[in-house]
Amino acid sequence: MNPAPSQRKLKAACDHLATTDPALARAYDVVGIPVWRANAPSYALLGRMISHQQISLSAAAAIWGRVEALLGEVTAETLLEADPEAVRACGMSRPKVAHLTSIAEAMVSGQLNLARVCTAPLDEARKELLSVKGIGPWTAELFLLYAAGAMDAFPTADVGLMEAHKRLGRHEIRMDSKAFTAHAELWRPWRGVAAHLLWGWLHIDRASGAAP
Repeated sequence: MNPAPSQRKLKAACDHLATTDPALARAYDVVGIPVWRANAPSYALLGRMISHQQISLSAAAAIWGRVEALLGEVTAETLLEADPEAVRACGMSRPKVAHLTSIAEAMVSGQLNLARVCTAPLDEARKELLSVKGIGPWTAELFLLYAAGAMDAFPTADVGLMEAHKRLGRHEIRMDSKAFTAHAELWRPWRGVAAHLLWGWLHIDRASGAAP
């Protein structure tokens, strides 16, 4: 099942968002209806998100590739069966290995049920994800965007989103996380669509070579 919202829903959301914020209107002019970043709900998706935190995309991809080579199929069970030191040797920090283990234990015990998360109301889904050690707000919101297709999930502290909005809004100074979160209230209940518009514009801009 594809978790992405329908094209009709995305267009309606984009049309509205373009009226609420000139930055989003400019992004929509360039991107059109954005391609939704859809993924199946899985332990591997959460693990990949953990591995990508606070390092470059290229480094994260290399590390996660080594984890996949070590575990074969990346599941909660295969992670728990693996030697934590072998996982660390893939390039994962000790805290990240601890987070991967905590999430795997929660899934095996039933504390975290991803199918339940993806069908629950958004606030309940957030609560279940955040109850697990190792899943912070940024990871929870990304999971809800990608795996549940939640149109109002929003990773508020995402630097890429803040930078894209600064440039599209033609502001000299990038908002800090608190100010950006407050500003994004204007975009409810489609903050996740706004995120995809900003990511889509940033991808096109970087591909053009215009970004530093």
